[in-house]
Amino acid sequence: MRAVYSPDQAQHDPQFFLVQGKLRPSAEQPQRADRLLAALDRLKITPEAPTDFGASPRAAVHSVEYLEFLASAHRRWQQLPDPSDEVIANIHPLRHNASYPEGVVGQAGWHMADTACPIGKHTWEAACQSANTALSATEIVLNGAQSAYALCRPPGHHAFGDMAGGFCFLNNSAIAAQYCRRSVDRVAILDVDVHHGNGTQGIFYQRPDVYTVSLHADPGNFYPFHWGHAHERGIGAGEGYNRNFPLARDTADSAYMKALDEALRAIAVFAPDVLIVALGLDASEHEPLRGLAITTPGFEQMGQRIAACGYPAVYIQEGG
Repeated sequence: MRAVYSPDQAQHDPQFFLVQGKLRPSAEQPQRADRLLAALDRLKITPEAPTDFGASPRAAVHSVEYLEFLASAHRRWQQLPDPSDEVIANIHPLRHNASYPEGVVGQAGWHMADTACPIGKHTWEAACQSANTALSATEIVLNGAQSAYALCRPPGHHAFGDMAGGFCFLNNSAIAAQYCRRSVDRVAILDVDVHHGNGTQGIFYQRPDVYTVSLHADPGNFYPFHWGHAHERGIGAGEGYNRNFPLARDTADSAYMKALDEALRAIAVFAPDVLIVALGLDASEHEPLRGLAITTPGFEQMGQRIAACGYPAVYIQEGG
């Protein structure tokens, strides 16, 4: 399998993270990529540098306002009197009969769903390289490879079309899926991160051409809380093209594989030309923010089941 990664992604080094009201070190550190790179090295896989795909694929998924905000927010924030090192929203309007603000403080609240996505000096550049990494792996598959792996950091699946959240800024999996639509008719996204891919669901919720499926810890009492429930099926033209499999906390291998088999049967009915796998590894039993309890052999079973479907597949790193 070919893999793609850019060292420029390590420039994103968030510090601010709230856990139950207390300031903690962020779990989304550059060392995450170092561990994954070490694993690739053990497999004798040398990652390739990504191609710069420019702004167009990002703008095909994210709003102009949002992209302008991400690109300029840190510079504008530093022009405030006595600013913090990172852009951190302290007001979230939830957009009930709301108007778009002019200043960066108001725009931060508009475009940042929570405090887990602080924007540092190099966040925008790292996020763009993360998206380029996903796109480069996608291009490898579109050019005939059976699979490719994109080591993306920061991750992407909590980012909506106009809103960051949960460590995510640009939705790499959605950008990859939309890019696939230039040359294929049907794309499925299978999200196996322990957290629901709420941004991905939101981006495609009214569309029938991208089938979104997510297996995750039940959001009734787990991030992202407000999305990811089984009754969420899409709306309008997209009704029936979104499928969620919320799983009880500490679900282990056997029950997880039953849900995965059901998800893969649904994907088979959709018959995608390309499968995007949003590869969160935080469903592991060893994950500090534990939600599920998948063992290492369980992840191997997961990979075997997905590969056995035979779809050209792009594996895009999310959490874990």
